[in-house]
Amino acid sequence: MEWPKKKLYFIYNPHAGKEHIKGKLYGILQVMADAGYELTVYPTKGAQDAVDQLIQMPEGYDLVVCSGGDGTLDEVVTGMMQREEKLPIGYIPAGTCNDFARSLKIPVNMAEAAQIAVQGQNFLCDVGSFNDKHFIYIAAFGIFTDVSYSTKQEVKNVLGQMAYILEGMKSIYNVKSYQLKVTSEEMSFEGDFLFGMVTNSKSVGGFKGIVGKDVVFDDGVYEVTFIRRPRNPMELQEILAALLVKEIDSKYMYSFRSARIEVEAQEPIPWTLDGEFGGEHAHAVISNNPRAVEIRVTEECRKSISCRQ
Repeated sequence: MEWPKKKLYFIYNPHAGKEHIKGKLYGILQVMADAGYELTVYPTKGAQDAVDQLIQMPEGYDLVVCSGGDGTLDEVVTGMMQREEKLPIGYIPAGTCNDFARSLKIPVNMAEAAQIAVQGQNFLCDVGSFNDKHFIYIAAFGIFTDVSYSTKQEVKNVLGQMAYILEGMKSIYNVKSYQLKVTSEEMSFEGDFLFGMVTNSKSVGGFKGIVGKDVVFDDGVYEVTFIRRPRNPMELQEILAALLVKEIDSKYMYSFRSARIEVEAQEPIPWTLDGEFGGEHAHAVISNNPRAVEIRVTEECRKSISCRQ
């Protein structure tokens, strides 16, 4: 008698990155089949399609694997958060940036990533709520968010890149900023801000010694950074100097950890969620859902990103 096979739902974005997955698809499917899975394969057809597929996915599956960029993973996580029965998620990065995959030490080699997806360990990862949306590793607004995710650097290096963008500006008066009130249990402040981000990453914008070296992805809090708008060229130079050495200048920057923050603005702000446009919001409540979804990673990675040893 042949026992029923495990069932795997594979959802992929055929247009992610440079459509690199098209030449790798057979090898990926072979890895999954060799691991003993009965496969269902679905190529996404447009934005939010992965969310709908996860919500409508019938019961009986053991594992979901997705392939695409950070936006595809974001959609799969968003769909999984709306399911009563949550399944482990394997991730095969195929986008241009793949920031979160780098944080999880998932290789860009698709066959190797597929092996981790079907044979790796489950890691319960925090998931963010942004009003009625979800994100897996970053919510951000401001001057840098339209360019910072077009590079191949990790999220932790974003502010290093920002320093050079700022330095090349002709005038600070051409920079859009927002009047905000930020409230959390840890601190509250108001002002005119160029940039803000709430992240689950290995550092706060690449800054050293700000939140400690051992940032993990399952501790129930996020790393938060806000940068004030400089009022004159001297303040701009001080901000640039801090960014270039990856240090916090407390006169112009706020950096802290929190499980929940509220951002109130005088006008709607365009936000980026996991590198994708997240809509314009004058009011945002951002909170952490601790250990909300399972992501497949290697044992070595799990030990380095978990607070639970």
